[in-house]
Amino acid sequence: MPSGKVRYAKLPSPDGGHINSQKETSPAKESLKPKRCPGKSRTDIPFKAIACAFSQFLVGAFLIITGCLLLAGCISKVGANRAFPVLTVGILVFLPGFYYLIVAYRAYRGCPGCSFRDLPDFDY
Repeated sequence: MPSGKVRYAKLPSPDGGHINSQKETSPAKESLKPKRCPGKSRTDIPFKAIACAFSQFLVGAFLIITGCLLLAGCISKVGANRAFPVLTVGILVFLPGFYYLIVAYRAYRGCPGCSFRDLPDFDY
């Protein structure tokens, strides 16, 4: 059995004892925070596309609610003859608006893989 009086000394190393791959893959506190896109200014945000997506979202939600109320018979007693087309158009208008609002929100938050270039352009 070795004696209990062993002295350890820290080896001098210029890189802090890390191998290059350890430095690149070790998580730091900064990497846990959401990253902002560098160089994004307020002029790079496509406000027209966001406004169009928001209006599609609102109109689609209104048509879906109206279609559900028509189907339930709360608005009028037309039944499924008028309710299903209103529901179909509402869903077709709601889905792209909801999708582009989510893309815009994630791009604003700076999530990796999302950018404002994913939104449609209105540069005529």
